[in-house]
Amino acid sequence: MTALETITDTDLPERLRLAITRLARRLRQQSDVDASPTQLSALATIGRLGPMTLGDLAAAERVQPPTITAAVGRLEAQGYVVRSPDEQDRRSVRVEVTSAGRKLLARNRSRKTAYLAKRLRALSPRERATLTEATEILDRLLDPDPGSST
Repeated sequence: MTALETITDTDLPERLRLAITRLARRLRQQSDVDASPTQLSALATIGRLGPMTLGDLAAAERVQPPTITAAVGRLEAQGYVVRSPDEQDRRSVRVEVTSAGRKLLARNRSRKTAYLAKRLRALSPRERATLTEATEILDRLLDPDPGSST
């Protein structure tokens, strides 16, 4: 019996969750920036989606508005984002990544990618091919489920 044959339908979700959690923790440990995971995630979302309101950012990050307000406040104090009045609604502000914020994101991503590249070099070509296929499958798992709101 192979390892694949011994994994049951109930084992796989648990093992996958644990492996992803541990990998995410290892990648967070590679960060040398002075920002929390929440701040980095918010900064990356603003960088990816462009200038946005704090409400839109809170929704995109799936956190409460006070959490985003605090994270953006710290990012702004460090010079990684700037706030500007919303052209459509002067009561709102939009937040945008600065060049310093873009550099921070690039440096953070580069360190994490280098860590993974080093670890991947230790694997066999067959194992790397398996991970390539698994990456495509994981991307599909992350696609929105048509029947849910998540």
